[in-house]
Amino acid sequence: MNDTAIKQSILQKANAVKISGIPLFIYLAITALVAVCMVLDWLPGGMIGALAIMMVFGFLLNAIGDNLPIVKTFLGGGAIVCIFGSASMVSAGLIPASVIENVDTFMNATGFLNFYIAALITGSILGMDRKLLLKASLRFLPVALSAMTFAVLMVGAVGWAVGFGFKDAIMYIAIPMMGGGMGAGVVPMSGIYAAELGVEASEIISRMVPASTLGNCMAIIGAGLLAKLGEVKPSLSGNGKLMVKQDDSLNQKNDDKPDLQTLGMGLILSASFYLLGTVVNKFLPFIHTYAWMIILVALTKAIGIIPKSFENATQQWSKFVMKNWTSALLVGIGISLIDLKAVAAAISPVYLLLVIVVVGGVALGAGIGGRLVGFYPVESAVTAGLCTTNMGGTGDVAVLSACKRMELLPFAQISTRICGALVLILASILVKIML
Repeated sequence: MNDTAIKQSILQKANAVKISGIPLFIYLAITALVAVCMVLDWLPGGMIGALAIMMVFGFLLNAIGDNLPIVKTFLGGGAIVCIFGSASMVSAGLIPASVIENVDTFMNATGFLNFYIAALITGSILGMDRKLLLKASLRFLPVALSAMTFAVLMVGAVGWAVGFGFKDAIMYIAIPMMGGGMGAGVVPMSGIYAAELGVEASEIISRMVPASTLGNCMAIIGAGLLAKLGEVKPSLSGNGKLMVKQDDSLNQKNDDKPDLQTLGMGLILSASFYLLGTVVNKFLPFIHTYAWMIILVALTKAIGIIPKSFENATQQWSKFVMKNWTSALLVGIGISLIDLKAVAAAISPVYLLLVIVVVGGVALGAGIGGRLVGFYPVESAVTAGLCTTNMGGTGDVAVLSACKRMELLPFAQISTRICGALVLILASILVKIML
């Protein structure tokens, strides 16, 4: 084969590659356009500028991650590259401060994260079989709490053995990792510690942030490893199905083709349930809005008062959101929430060991506990285990994306929100006893 034929063959193969349905060369041209506008600070502010960066880079990084041999096999593929690839770009100074600020505002202040999670929670729960929902929920919380207790005792023992300290390992590593993220966990927890110890909250939070951030990273990597374990040992995995003894899939199959009106209905319904959770949270603020939303959606599903057409609409909307915006959201997480410099500064052999003990402990405890109550160990280890040690809603999305089990988001949110709230209460008690 001559050089011309080889070049033609390469071009034909490249033209056959598509990213998000767009031919490779056209997609690379779009990426170059966005990159040039970003470097020259010509990107518009607000939603269009943020989504341009998040979606274009998100689909590209996801495609790269899903084709990297070791990464796709052991570390979660595209999800891990979306998060750490974008975070590395921030650390290297490749993304201007104005773009970072705009993405951060869009993700948090504007509420894109809430928008995404509301869609997935509503669609996932209303898509479940009613009997399976009730059975799984009653068994899930005890498994998560038992796994967390197991991990806390483990890290305390290891902390004592390596000279870090039994109390410090629990109070400054395990508890911050299990508090439900930054806003709902580390920030209020640092205030509780500071008030009791008579020091500045900034002093406490500086000790907690590395544990929370590094724990989030380890949980994401752990999810990719657990997914691989499920492939090697199929008996341990339900491939996204939590309970072993069930005839139907946890998510009911729906073959109805979506239309524009159906997607609009799903958006309105998911937003309405989020608003209901917000209203209840105003009167009972000790439980997070997401947790109230889960309770309300699950209650309406259990009672059976939601019409089938509404359930279908929320399912179709959640699929649309997950298909088109998961990679974008992961890039947003990497840009706005992952500080690689802080993670690197905190890493020491002992510190890393203790974080791994917590993450490994909850995964092992939840896997064993889940098996005892009729859950698949991999799914139980991810949702009732790893999702207790990540950084809130963003961490749940990242962890489940890494193991390709996004349909389990409602259970992940129980771990993050309800267990996180209980850990906050526990911390207020333990700080009086142990510090």
